[in-house]
Amino acid sequence: MANVSVYNMLGNTVDTIELNDSVFGVEINEHLMHLAVTAQLANKRQGTQKAKTRSEVSGGGRKPWRQKGTGHARQGSTRAPQWTGGGVVFAPTPRDYTIVLNKKEKRAALKSALTATVQGNKLIVLDALQMDEVKTKKFQAVLDALKASKALVVLEDLNQNVILSARNIEGVKTAQVNEINTYDVLKYGTVIASKAAVKKIEEVYA
Repeated sequence: MANVSVYNMLGNTVDTIELNDSVFGVEINEHLMHLAVTAQLANKRQGTQKAKTRSEVSGGGRKPWRQKGTGHARQGSTRAPQWTGGGVVFAPTPRDYTIVLNKKEKRAALKSALTATVQGNKLIVLDALQMDEVKTKKFQAVLDALKASKALVVLEDLNQNVILSARNIEGVKTAQVNEINTYDVLKYGTVIASKAAVKKIEEVYA
C-alpha cells in the first residue's frame, strides 16, 4: 500500500495516510482509460448538425436551359451542388454519437487514472477542506500553499462554500466522490482531496 503525506490548508505536512491498493494501486490500463475518455467526449456531442442535400433544397425543378445549343454545359437543376444555393454533396445529418462502456470498464478506467495520479505524485491529501465563507481569494491562497495551479478538488459531500469559492478560478473544478471520472482526473492532473473524501473513494470504488 502506498503512503502519501497529508497536508493542512496552509501547505504544511501534518500526517500520512495509507492508500488502498484496490483503488490507488491497480495495474494501469491505458487502453481502458482511452476508451473512457473517448466515450465521455463523444457522449457530450449533441449530434444535431444538419444540412440539406440537393433533394431537400427548395426549387430547381426544371432545367435552367435546354440541353444543347446554348454553349453552356448541360445542367439539370439550379439546386445541384455546383450552383450557388444548391444542396450539399454529403450533407451531415443528425446522429447519435453515444459510446457505451459497462460499469466494470468505467470503474477500471477510473482506478487506472487514480493510480497514475498517485504514481505521478499528483494526489494531494488534506486533513480537512472547509471554508467558513465564500471567498475565492482564500481558496486561491490554499491552492498557492499546495503549489497547485490546475486541480480537480474532490469533496466528500456537498460543500457549497468550497464549490462557490472555487468556481471562478481558472483550471480548477470541484466534484463530489460520486461525480469523479477518468476524463477529469487525467485532464486536471492534480487531484486534491480531504482524508474523508479519500476514504469515501475507497469505499465506493474498491
